[in-house]
Amino acid sequence: MSYSIAVIPGDGTGPEVVNEGLKVLTAAAVQAGFTYELNRYDFGGERYLRTGETLPDSAVEELKQHNAILLGAIGHPDVPPGVLEQGVLLKIRFALDQYINLRPVRLISGVETPIKGKGPKEIDYCVVRENSGGMYTGMGGNSRPGTKDEVAIQEMVYTYDQVARCLRFAFDYARKHGKKARGLGPDNTLALIGKSNVLTHMYKLWNRVFAEIGDQEFPDVKREYYHVDATCLYMVVSPEMFDVMVVENMFGDIITDLGAITQGGLGVAAGGNINPDGVSMFEPIGGTAPMWTGKNAINPLAAIGAVQMMLEYLGEIEAASLVEKGIAHAVSKMKSMTANEMGMGTDAVGDLVAEFVAKG
Repeated sequence: MSYSIAVIPGDGTGPEVVNEGLKVLTAAAVQAGFTYELNRYDFGGERYLRTGETLPDSAVEELKQHNAILLGAIGHPDVPPGVLEQGVLLKIRFALDQYINLRPVRLISGVETPIKGKGPKEIDYCVVRENSGGMYTGMGGNSRPGTKDEVAIQEMVYTYDQVARCLRFAFDYARKHGKKARGLGPDNTLALIGKSNVLTHMYKLWNRVFAEIGDQEFPDVKREYYHVDATCLYMVVSPEMFDVMVVENMFGDIITDLGAITQGGLGVAAGGNINPDGVSMFEPIGGTAPMWTGKNAINPLAAIGAVQMMLEYLGEIEAASLVEKGIAHAVSKMKSMTANEMGMGTDAVGDLVAEFVAKG
């Protein structure tokens, strides 16, 4: 099998961690017997400062021709907030209809968590975040800007179809990858996370569709509901209670960062922007970390984890499993998951994983 993969290294330490991810991808391809072609794109802060361009429409059409996208990180201290996020990241997600953000929250053995008394057995769940609607669509505006009478409106908007397709994906994911499916519990459980006691109009829709799809299509999946503020509490004190969570866009953005720190920090957290019927994009959760750029000090495991997720999405299960085991092997040799405290350089961490994968 051969794949066409678009690579957007991005800004700051993005290119460094992407390089390590590609090093591991090469080893996995040789071991599992597939080939791939890379097409690199320079979208990000440096290009914007040089040309004033974020993501041209022609590039969107090019990205659609690939099997997957690997992203480093986008962001630049000299570019105003929102320009690159909306002009590159959100534009890709919306244009390619990547309506699911998939975020496994799994603590690797040997990685420290700030939660006392919890380990890999307790911190092992997944968040399915709706990725195409809500407040991220930018609907709203400002009236009388720059005056003391200014009014700001940012609207949370969802259609039935947006809610239904997200929930259907989440139910299916829980059925296939929930704790019962993995031999870790008596049920495959999907928890809807929301704020139905305040956002009453919004959650009339979410709760209704959650019940409809659950009853009609996934009666074998156990259903739960939690308010988002209570969820943040439970993620810290009782993470073992979760299996698969499904959540709207804004709340999902918040709780996935909380999940990342409980699994050891942004250096190990990876995620995917998924279009189940199209092109998906995989990335480390952390940002550009400009303070570590060029110092061979940043942790590349999140980017390598993004490669692992990409391989799984492409159906290369053997290769994905090898990379997952390679990450665990590297963790066993590292002093810390924190940048500049790993006991080795960025490239050495990548070498550890790649060498493990190459040995099969």
